[in-house]
Amino acid sequence: MKLELKPGKYVVAVSGGVDSVVLLDLLYEQLKNPEKNLAVAHFDHGIRENSDRDRKFVEKLAQSYKLQFFYEEGGLGPQASEALARQKRYEFLKKVKEQTNSSSIVTAHHQDDVLETIIINLLRGTGRKGLSSLASHDGLARPLLNFPKSEILDYAKSRGLRWQEDESNLDQKYLRNYIRHNLVNKLSRAQKKKLLEISRTARGKNRQIDESLQNLFFQNDGIPRKLFVSLSHDISSEIIAQWLRRENARLDKKTIDRLVIQLKTARQGKIIEANQAKYFVINQGIIRLKTS
Repeated sequence: MKLELKPGKYVVAVSGGVDSVVLLDLLYEQLKNPEKNLAVAHFDHGIRENSDRDRKFVEKLAQSYKLQFFYEEGGLGPQASEALARQKRYEFLKKVKEQTNSSSIVTAHHQDDVLETIIINLLRGTGRKGLSSLASHDGLARPLLNFPKSEILDYAKSRGLRWQEDESNLDQKYLRNYIRHNLVNKLSRAQKKKLLEISRTARGKNRQIDESLQNLFFQNDGIPRKLFVSLSHDISSEIIAQWLRRENARLDKKTIDRLVIQLKTARQGKIIEANQAKYFVINQGIIRLKTS
């Protein structure tokens, strides 16, 4: 398994499961001067009573590689949602990235995770981005995306690696677990290949659409209000979502819909809050996005 990863300094997210244990071993073997360029980060969500077991395991693993180890206890409790757990984990990882002056966070998401995410997004009524949402981008590397779970397990066994089994991965009250055990595991190889082809095609089309939106609407740091009002709600929503993504503000569909309606109906000079950091203002027939 050869990782495609540029030279740099990385924070590796290690849960203790087989995926992240394999990722750490691969990075250690393939990066130059890994002791200087790798830091291990573990977030203890506090969802399970015995979650400190995983933290102790990862800490010993980091010591065996002679790598820096960082961890944080979330104390989220057994009722925490997947979304909250993910949010808190990435907040922690970003803090470690800044603290270590690393170029990127590296996670162990793999090909099966891509399939699960596609299905989850389809069930939630995804827009065009949802078919290709799990990918690497600036500050976040996912070098295992082209590898299926079976190859990861084969590598772990061939290297004699040890890992922790998280029993919460069997709990089907979580949507991802339900999809993993009842849908993805029952797909044929051909069906999985087709879904991955759809995702790759969507990613290419999304790139082209984003570039077109950039060229058509984001000149002079604003959008003509008259033109925006003339567009359908769906197209207007795509433009606002893309505009906010350019400013590192990712909002949910409900908020995007609210912003579109307000931007089309509000009076001149009206300030429309997107989130705590960003707001829109309508002035002299132009819609502009500002920073609070």
